[in-house]
Amino acid sequence: MIPVTKPFLPKQADFKSYVSSIWARQWLTNNGPLVNELEIKLQQYLALPHLLYVTNGTIALQLAIQALEIKGEVITTPFSFVATTSSIVWQGCKPVFVDIDEETLNIDPDKIEAAITPRTTAILATHVFGNPCDIDAIDRIAKKHNLKVVYDAAHCFGTQYKGKSIFAYGDVSTTSFHATKLFHTIEGGAVFTQNPDILKRMALMRNFGYSGVDTFSELGTNAKNSEFHAAMGLCNLNYVDQILNKRKELSQHYAMRLNKIDAQFQVIQADTDFNYAYFPVIFRSEEIMLDTMKQLELVQVYCRRYFYPSLSALPYIDKINMPICDSIAKRIMCLPLYHTLTSADQDLVVRIILRTQNYRKKQVVKLADYGHLVNGSRVAVNGR
Repeated sequence: MIPVTKPFLPKQADFKSYVSSIWARQWLTNNGPLVNELEIKLQQYLALPHLLYVTNGTIALQLAIQALEIKGEVITTPFSFVATTSSIVWQGCKPVFVDIDEETLNIDPDKIEAAITPRTTAILATHVFGNPCDIDAIDRIAKKHNLKVVYDAAHCFGTQYKGKSIFAYGDVSTTSFHATKLFHTIEGGAVFTQNPDILKRMALMRNFGYSGVDTFSELGTNAKNSEFHAAMGLCNLNYVDQILNKRKELSQHYAMRLNKIDAQFQVIQADTDFNYAYFPVIFRSEEIMLDTMKQLELVQVYCRRYFYPSLSALPYIDKINMPICDSIAKRIMCLPLYHTLTSADQDLVVRIILRTQNYRKKQVVKLADYGHLVNGSRVAVNGR
Protein backbone atom coordinates (compact mmCIF):
# COMPACT_ATOMS: atom_id res chain seq x y z
CA MET A 1 0.00 0.00 0.00
CA ILE A 2 1.15 3.54 -0.80
CA PRO A 3 -0.62 6.11 1.42
CA VAL A 4 -0.75 9.80 0.67
CA THR A 5 1.62 10.48 3.59
CA LYS A 6 3.56 8.85 6.39
CA PRO A 7 5.03 10.59 9.44
CA PHE A 8 8.79 10.84 9.68
CA LEU A 9 10.07 8.99 12.75
CA PRO A 10 13.57 9.41 14.23
CA LYS A 11 15.69 6.67 15.72
CA GLN A 12 13.91 5.09 18.68
CA ALA A 13 17.06 5.33 20.79
CA ASP A 14 17.12 9.13 20.37
CA PHE A 15 13.53 9.49 21.50
CA LYS A 16 13.96 7.03 24.38
CA SER A 17 16.90 9.07 25.65
CA TYR A 18 14.67 12.13 25.98
CA VAL A 19 11.89 10.05 27.54
CA SER A 20 14.31 8.75 30.16
CA SER A 21 15.19 12.32 31.09
CA ILE A 22 11.48 13.14 31.44
CA TRP A 23 11.05 10.14 33.76
CA ALA A 24 14.00 11.30 35.84
CA ARG A 25 12.66 14.86 36.24
CA GLN A 26 8.96 13.90 36.46
CA TRP A 27 8.21 17.22 34.75
CA LEU A 28 5.67 16.35 32.08
CA THR A 29 4.14 19.66 30.99
CA ASN A 30 3.73 23.33 32.04
CA ASN A 31 6.62 24.89 30.12
CA GLY A 32 9.16 22.20 30.87
CA PRO A 33 12.87 22.23 29.97
CA LEU A 34 12.40 20.32 26.70
CA VAL A 35 9.71 22.75 25.55
CA ASN A 36 12.11 25.61 26.27
CA GLU A 37 14.95 23.83 24.51
CA LEU A 38 12.79 23.19 21.45
CA GLU A 39 11.73 26.85 21.27
CA ILE A 40 15.34 28.02 21.44
CA LYS A 41 16.52 25.56 18.80
CA LEU A 42 13.64 26.46 16.48
CA GLN A 43 14.49 30.14 16.85
CA GLN A 44 18.08 29.37 15.92
CA TYR A 45 17.17 27.13 12.99
CA LEU A 46 14.63 29.59 11.58
CA ALA A 47 16.71 32.70 12.42
CA LEU A 48 13.73 34.32 14.14
CA PRO A 49 13.72 36.34 17.36
CA HIS A 50 10.41 35.13 18.77
CA LEU A 51 8.15 32.07 18.75
CA LEU A 52 5.91 30.12 21.09
CA TYR A 53 5.40 26.38 20.96
CA VAL A 54 1.70 25.53 21.37
CA THR A 55 -0.74 22.63 21.34
CA ASN A 56 -1.56 22.63 17.62
CA GLY A 57 -1.96 24.82 14.55
CA THR A 58 -5.63 25.51 15.23
CA ILE A 59 -5.10 26.94 18.71
CA ALA A 60 -2.24 28.96 17.18
CA LEU A 61 -4.72 30.70 14.88
CA GLN A 62 -7.10 31.34 17.76
CA LEU A 63 -4.32 32.85 19.88
CA ALA A 64 -3.32 35.12 16.99
CA ILE A 65 -6.86 36.41 16.49
CA GLN A 66 -7.34 36.94 20.23
CA ALA A 67 -3.98 38.63 20.82
CA LEU A 68 -4.44 41.03 17.90
CA GLU A 69 -7.97 41.87 19.14
CA ILE A 70 -9.44 41.07 15.76
CA LYS A 71 -13.21 41.60 15.59
CA GLY A 72 -15.91 41.90 12.95
CA GLU A 73 -15.06 40.73 9.43
CA VAL A 74 -11.92 38.88 8.44
CA ILE A 75 -11.02 38.53 4.77
CA THR A 76 -9.80 35.03 4.08
CA THR A 77 -9.38 32.28 1.54
CA PRO A 78 -11.92 29.57 0.71
CA PHE A 79 -9.09 27.18 -0.27
CA SER A 80 -7.44 25.90 2.89
CA PHE A 81 -7.92 23.38 5.66
CA VAL A 82 -11.14 23.83 7.61
CA ALA A 83 -9.32 25.16 10.70
CA THR A 84 -8.53 28.40 8.87
CA THR A 85 -12.23 29.24 8.70
CA SER A 86 -13.41 27.54 11.89
CA SER A 87 -10.87 29.51 13.96
CA ILE A 88 -12.31 32.78 12.67
CA VAL A 89 -15.86 31.71 13.51
CA TRP A 90 -14.80 30.23 16.86
CA GLN A 91 -13.40 33.63 17.82
CA GLY A 92 -16.72 35.32 17.07
CA CYS A 93 -15.62 36.90 13.78
CA LYS A 94 -17.15 36.64 10.34
CA PRO A 95 -15.08 35.13 7.49
CA VAL A 96 -15.39 37.03 4.22
CA PHE A 97 -14.12 34.92 1.35
CA VAL A 98 -12.08 36.22 -1.55
CA ASP A 99 -11.44 33.93 -4.51
CA ILE A 100 -8.02 32.47 -5.22
CA ASP A 101 -5.44 32.86 -7.94
CA GLU A 102 -5.79 29.87 -10.26
CA GLU A 103 -2.01 29.43 -10.58
CA THR A 104 -0.61 29.93 -7.07
CA LEU A 105 -3.84 28.67 -5.38
CA ASN A 106 -3.46 31.46 -2.80
CA ILE A 107 -5.89 34.28 -2.09
CA ASP A 108 -5.97 36.72 -5.03
CA PRO A 109 -4.82 40.13 -3.73
CA ASP A 110 -6.41 41.89 -6.71
CA LYS A 111 -9.82 40.92 -5.30
CA ILE A 112 -9.25 41.82 -1.65
CA GLU A 113 -10.04 45.54 -1.69
CA ALA A 114 -13.47 44.96 -3.22
CA ALA A 115 -14.34 42.84 -0.18
CA ILE A 116 -13.27 45.42 2.44
CA THR A 117 -16.06 47.11 4.40
CA PRO A 118 -16.11 49.39 7.48
CA ARG A 119 -16.41 46.18 9.55
CA THR A 120 -13.22 44.61 8.15
CA THR A 121 -10.41 44.37 10.69
CA ALA A 122 -8.00 41.77 9.32
CA ILE A 123 -6.79 39.53 6.53
CA LEU A 124 -6.14 35.87 7.32
CA ALA A 125 -4.40 34.27 4.35
CA THR A 126 -3.04 30.76 3.88
CA HIS A 127 0.27 29.98 2.19
CA VAL A 128 -1.29 27.03 0.37
CA PHE A 129 0.86 23.85 0.28
CA GLY A 130 3.80 25.94 1.57
CA ASN A 131 3.64 28.40 -1.37
CA PRO A 132 3.93 32.02 -0.14
CA CYS A 133 1.06 34.39 -0.77
CA ASP A 134 1.68 37.66 -2.58
CA ILE A 135 2.97 39.04 0.71
CA ASP A 136 4.00 42.43 -0.67
CA ALA A 137 0.57 43.12 -2.19
CA ILE A 138 -1.26 41.98 0.95
CA ASP A 139 1.02 44.16 3.10
CA ARG A 140 0.27 47.24 0.95
CA ILE A 141 -3.49 46.65 1.20
CA ALA A 142 -3.34 46.06 4.94
CA LYS A 143 -1.37 49.26 5.58
CA LYS A 144 -3.69 51.29 3.33
CA HIS A 145 -6.81 50.11 5.21
CA ASN A 146 -5.26 49.71 8.68
CA LEU A 147 -5.85 45.95 8.81
CA LYS A 148 -4.07 43.26 10.79
CA VAL A 149 -2.49 40.38 8.85
CA VAL A 150 -2.36 36.78 10.06
CA TYR A 151 -0.75 34.11 7.91
CA ASP A 152 -1.81 30.50 8.24
CA ALA A 153 1.54 28.93 7.45
CA ALA A 154 0.62 25.41 8.55
CA HIS A 155 2.38 23.85 5.54
CA CYS A 156 5.39 26.11 5.51
CA PHE A 157 8.18 24.74 7.69
CA GLY A 158 11.40 25.28 5.71
CA THR A 159 9.94 27.71 3.17
CA GLN A 160 11.78 31.00 2.78
CA TYR A 161 10.62 34.16 1.02
CA LYS A 162 13.13 36.82 -0.01
CA GLY A 163 15.82 35.17 2.08
CA LYS A 164 13.83 35.02 5.32
CA SER A 165 11.68 32.38 6.95
CA ILE A 166 8.09 32.66 5.75
CA PHE A 167 7.15 32.83 9.44
CA ALA A 168 8.73 36.30 9.65
CA TYR A 169 5.85 37.93 7.78
CA GLY A 170 2.51 39.32 8.95
CA ASP A 171 1.52 40.64 12.36
CA VAL A 172 1.39 36.99 13.42
CA SER A 173 2.19 33.82 11.52
CA THR A 174 1.09 30.40 12.68
CA THR A 175 2.12 26.89 11.81
CA SER A 176 1.28 23.26 12.52
CA PHE A 177 3.61 20.54 13.78
CA HIS A 178 1.03 17.80 13.26
CA ALA A 179 2.31 14.31 12.43
CA THR A 180 1.42 14.79 8.75
CA LYS A 181 3.77 17.77 8.40
CA LEU A 182 7.36 17.44 7.19
CA PHE A 183 8.55 18.66 10.60
CA HIS A 184 6.33 17.40 13.39
CA THR A 185 6.07 16.98 17.15
CA ILE A 186 3.26 14.38 16.85
CA GLU A 187 0.77 17.11 17.76
CA GLY A 188 1.85 20.71 18.00
CA GLY A 189 2.11 24.12 16.45
CA ALA A 190 3.67 27.54 16.90
CA VAL A 191 2.98 31.26 16.70
CA PHE A 192 5.50 33.79 15.39
CA THR A 193 5.57 37.57 15.63
CA GLN A 194 8.12 40.37 15.37
CA ASN A 195 6.20 42.32 18.03
CA PRO A 196 7.40 41.52 21.60
CA ASP A 197 4.23 42.94 23.15
CA ILE A 198 2.02 40.63 21.07
CA LEU A 199 4.33 37.74 21.93
CA LYS A 200 3.95 38.50 25.65
CA ARG A 201 0.17 38.53 25.33
CA MET A 202 0.15 35.17 23.54
CA ALA A 203 2.56 33.72 26.12
CA LEU A 204 0.12 34.66 28.89
CA MET A 205 -2.87 33.41 26.91
CA ARG A 206 -1.13 30.10 26.28
CA ASN A 207 -1.18 29.36 30.04
CA PHE A 208 -4.69 30.41 31.10
CA GLY A 209 -3.63 34.07 31.42
CA TYR A 210 -1.44 33.41 34.47
CA SER A 211 1.00 36.24 35.22
CA GLY A 212 1.94 34.92 38.68
CA VAL A 213 1.18 32.11 41.07
CA ASP A 214 -2.32 33.44 41.73
CA THR A 215 -2.67 36.41 39.36
CA PHE A 216 -4.13 36.67 35.86
CA SER A 217 -3.38 39.37 33.30
CA GLU A 218 -5.15 38.05 30.20
CA LEU A 219 -8.14 35.99 29.16
CA GLY A 220 -6.33 32.73 28.54
CA THR A 221 -6.75 29.17 27.45
CA ASN A 222 -4.76 25.95 27.73
CA ALA A 223 -2.49 26.05 24.67
CA LYS A 224 0.58 24.47 26.27
CA ASN A 225 2.33 21.40 24.94
CA SER A 226 4.02 18.52 26.73
CA GLU A 227 7.60 17.40 27.23
CA PHE A 228 6.91 14.22 25.25
CA HIS A 229 5.83 16.19 22.20
CA ALA A 230 8.81 18.51 22.54
CA ALA A 231 11.09 15.47 22.70
CA MET A 232 9.81 14.29 19.32
CA GLY A 233 10.40 17.77 17.92
CA LEU A 234 13.97 17.88 19.21
CA CYS A 235 14.65 14.51 17.61
CA ASN A 236 13.11 15.45 14.27
CA LEU A 237 14.82 18.82 14.07
CA ASN A 238 18.12 16.95 13.66
CA TYR A 239 16.80 15.44 10.41
CA VAL A 240 14.87 18.38 8.95
CA ASP A 241 17.43 19.37 6.31
CA GLN A 242 17.62 15.76 5.17
CA ILE A 243 13.81 15.65 5.00
CA LEU A 244 13.63 18.86 2.97
CA ASN A 245 16.24 17.61 0.50
CA LYS A 246 14.47 14.28 0.10
CA ARG A 247 11.11 15.91 -0.57
CA LYS A 248 12.69 18.16 -3.18
CA GLU A 249 14.21 15.12 -4.87
CA LEU A 250 10.88 13.26 -4.85
CA SER A 251 8.97 16.28 -6.15
CA GLN A 252 11.42 16.81 -8.99
CA HIS A 253 11.06 13.14 -9.93
CA TYR A 254 7.27 13.50 -10.11
CA ALA A 255 7.60 16.70 -12.14
CA MET A 256 9.98 15.08 -14.63
CA ARG A 257 7.84 11.96 -15.10
CA LEU A 258 4.57 13.90 -15.37
CA ASN A 259 5.79 16.61 -17.72
CA LYS A 260 3.52 15.38 -20.54
CA ILE A 261 0.36 14.98 -18.46
CA ASP A 262 -2.65 17.04 -19.49
CA ALA A 263 -3.00 18.74 -16.10
CA GLN A 264 -2.04 21.86 -14.18
CA PHE A 265 0.57 22.26 -11.45
CA GLN A 266 0.82 24.90 -8.74
CA VAL A 267 2.96 27.92 -9.68
CA ILE A 268 5.39 28.82 -6.91
CA GLN A 269 5.75 32.47 -5.90
CA ALA A 270 8.89 34.23 -7.14
CA ASP A 271 11.76 34.79 -4.66
CA THR A 272 10.84 31.58 -2.84
CA ASP A 273 13.00 28.79 -1.47
CA PHE A 274 10.23 26.18 -1.47
CA ASN A 275 9.81 23.29 0.98
CA TYR A 276 8.02 20.80 -1.33
CA ALA A 277 5.47 19.95 1.35
CA TYR A 278 2.90 18.54 -1.08
CA PHE A 279 2.59 17.54 -4.73
CA PRO A 280 -0.84 18.63 -5.98
CA VAL A 281 -2.10 17.89 -9.50
CA ILE A 282 -5.07 19.78 -10.95
CA PHE A 283 -6.86 17.74 -13.61
CA ARG A 284 -8.94 19.11 -16.48
CA SER A 285 -12.19 17.93 -14.95
CA GLU A 286 -13.54 16.37 -11.78
CA GLU A 287 -14.49 13.30 -13.79
CA ILE A 288 -10.88 12.74 -14.90
CA MET A 289 -9.60 13.29 -11.36
CA LEU A 290 -12.09 10.83 -9.86
CA ASP A 291 -11.36 8.25 -12.54
CA THR A 292 -7.61 8.60 -11.90
CA MET A 293 -8.10 8.28 -8.14
CA LYS A 294 -10.22 5.17 -8.65
CA GLN A 295 -7.56 3.52 -10.83
CA LEU A 296 -4.87 4.33 -8.26
CA GLU A 297 -6.93 2.88 -5.42
CA LEU A 298 -7.32 -0.37 -7.37
CA VAL A 299 -3.57 -0.91 -6.84
CA GLN A 300 -3.70 0.43 -3.27
CA VAL A 301 -2.32 3.88 -3.98
CA TYR A 302 -4.20 6.42 -1.89
CA CYS A 303 -4.19 10.10 -2.82
CA ARG A 304 -6.20 12.90 -1.23
CA ARG A 305 -8.61 15.54 -2.48
CA TYR A 306 -6.84 18.33 -0.69
CA PHE A 307 -8.67 20.76 -0.23
CA TYR A 308 -12.20 19.61 -0.96
CA PRO A 309 -14.83 20.88 -0.69
CA SER A 310 -14.32 24.63 -0.86
CA LEU A 311 -14.61 26.21 2.59
CA SER A 312 -17.37 28.44 1.21
CA ALA A 313 -19.54 25.29 1.27
CA LEU A 314 -19.27 24.83 5.06
CA PRO A 315 -22.70 24.50 6.73
CA TYR A 316 -22.06 27.34 9.21
CA ILE A 317 -21.01 29.84 6.52
CA ASP A 318 -23.21 32.04 4.33
CA LYS A 319 -23.20 30.45 0.89
CA ILE A 320 -21.19 32.36 -1.70
CA ASN A 321 -19.98 31.50 -5.18
CA MET A 322 -16.20 31.30 -5.49
CA PRO A 323 -15.85 30.18 -9.12
CA ILE A 324 -12.08 29.63 -9.29
CA CYS A 325 -11.80 27.96 -5.90
CA ASP A 326 -14.91 25.84 -6.49
CA SER A 327 -13.46 24.63 -9.78
CA ILE A 328 -9.96 23.92 -8.41
CA ALA A 329 -11.31 22.13 -5.32
CA LYS A 330 -13.24 19.68 -7.49
CA ARG A 331 -10.27 18.86 -9.74
CA ILE A 332 -7.27 18.76 -7.41
CA MET A 333 -5.55 15.69 -5.98
CA CYS A 334 -2.38 15.44 -3.88
CA LEU A 335 -0.06 12.57 -4.75
CA PRO A 336 1.77 10.43 -2.18
CA LEU A 337 4.79 12.25 -0.77
CA TYR A 338 6.81 11.24 2.30
CA HIS A 339 10.39 10.61 3.35
CA THR A 340 10.47 6.85 2.73
CA LEU A 341 8.66 6.96 -0.61
CA THR A 342 10.83 5.35 -3.29
CA SER A 343 11.27 6.24 -6.95
CA ALA A 344 9.77 2.82 -7.76
CA ASP A 345 6.66 3.78 -5.76
CA GLN A 346 6.50 7.05 -7.64
CA ASP A 347 6.90 5.34 -11.00
CA LEU A 348 3.91 3.12 -10.20
CA VAL A 349 1.83 6.19 -9.36
CA VAL A 350 2.91 7.91 -12.57
CA ARG A 351 2.21 4.84 -14.73
CA ILE A 352 -1.35 4.60 -13.46
CA ILE A 353 -1.96 8.33 -14.02
CA LEU A 354 -0.54 8.24 -17.56
CA ARG A 355 -2.31 4.98 -18.40
CA THR A 356 -5.65 6.42 -17.25
CA GLN A 357 -5.09 9.57 -19.27
CA ASN A 358 -4.05 7.67 -22.41
CA TYR A 359 -7.02 5.31 -22.13
CA ARG A 360 -9.40 8.25 -21.89
CA LYS A 361 -7.79 9.84 -24.97
CA LYS A 362 -8.36 6.64 -26.95
CA GLN A 363 -11.98 6.63 -25.86
CA VAL A 364 -12.38 10.21 -27.07
CA VAL A 365 -10.93 9.26 -30.46
CA LYS A 366 -13.35 6.34 -30.73
CA LEU A 367 -16.32 8.53 -29.84
CA ALA A 368 -15.30 11.01 -32.50
CA ASP A 369 -15.71 8.27 -35.12
CA TYR A 370 -18.77 6.72 -33.47
CA GLY A 371 -21.71 7.00 -35.82
CA HIS A 372 -22.36 7.81 -39.45
CA LEU A 373 -22.75 11.14 -41.20
CA VAL A 374 -26.19 11.40 -42.77
CA ASN A 375 -27.12 14.60 -44.61
CA GLY A 376 -24.32 16.44 -42.81
CA SER A 377 -25.40 15.29 -39.32
CA ARG A 378 -23.78 12.66 -37.13
CA VAL A 379 -26.17 9.83 -36.26
CA ALA A 380 -25.21 7.38 -33.52
CA VAL A 381 -25.35 3.69 -34.30
CA ASN A 382 -27.27 1.13 -32.24
CA GLY A 383 -29.71 3.82 -31.25
CA ARG A 384 -27.33 5.50 -28.82
